[in-house]
Amino acid sequence: MAVQGKKVALYALVVFVLYVIITDPAKAAGYVQIGFEGISSAAKAIGHFMTWIADGAK
Repeated sequence: MAVQGKKVALYALVVFVLYVIITDPAKAAGYVQIGFEGISSAAKAIGHFMTWIADGAK
């Protein structure tokens, strides 16, 4: 029963994403850009943390 709920939720999410892309491509592009900026910031933070660890956590 829970698997069917997950499938329904996934289909609803896909339909919503397609709706946003079709109705307002510029806004959808903005969302994608925000997402990639967030991923980039997270990767930079992890890099800084690993460098700090490699330098002896000073």
